[in-house]
Amino acid sequence: MMRYRASADITQKWQHFKFDLEDGVATVTLNRPEKMNPLTFESYADLRDLLGQLPHMEGARVLVIKGEGKGFCGGGDVNEIIGELIKMDARDLMGFTKMTGDAIRAMRECPLPIISAVQGIAAGAGSVVALASDFRICTPKAKFAFLFTKVGLSGGDMGAAYLLPRAIGYTRATELLMLGDTIDAATAQSYGLVSKLVEPEDLDDEVAALAQRLATGPHLAYSQTKSLITRELDMPIASAMELDAMTQALLMTTKDHAEFHRAFNAKETPQWEGR
Repeated sequence: MMRYRASADITQKWQHFKFDLEDGVATVTLNRPEKMNPLTFESYADLRDLLGQLPHMEGARVLVIKGEGKGFCGGGDVNEIIGELIKMDARDLMGFTKMTGDAIRAMRECPLPIISAVQGIAAGAGSVVALASDFRICTPKAKFAFLFTKVGLSGGDMGAAYLLPRAIGYTRATELLMLGDTIDAATAQSYGLVSKLVEPEDLDDEVAALAQRLATGPHLAYSQTKSLITRELDMPIASAMELDAMTQALLMTTKDHAEFHRAFNAKETPQWEGR
């Protein structure tokens, strides 16, 4: 995989969140629990850059994002970000807003499945990070708040106005993005925003089980499924069907597809290689 990066090396240490990679599972832990794990200029940039590197990291198959302590992510740090933004001119402000959007777009374009483990508040930018994930495993203490209008900004920050209506429908998305109210886990589940609701003591085990299933499963098939889901959102049906057909025909040539056939006849578990 490294040959595709040429001179650019993989970053070995990330300074603005914890990062681990073990048994195919990459984990980002937002680690400022005393402030509900807010994002900063630097952690936005690190997240954006990490997502570009993950597909080239040997053995990385799935990404888990979580927060330390009682909250998932309280959004952008009020003083470290908003306090600085009000001093910036239009050029620098555009640089910031494009960077935050680039991080969310990178989540959707990253071929690895992404799981957010939400044990408490996911507010502002934190709610969009959870939204941009493929799976949201939550406890009853989880809360979501798209707070942007409450600080005098558009509710359509970081792609929220694109992603949220597609996840929960136009009416509910309008309510959440325009009013900026906080909803609890039960409400979020009824809206379709929660992939699975589990007890707090079971969160780590549920996330680990799903991450291992994704890491050891047919990850080439998973990555292509994610890509199709993302790209077909705005396609007419004829173009989507054509892309489906081309992708499926390509996957039919893979070792993984042949391995399924071999394992089926041998009554064994397939050994997926991602090739």
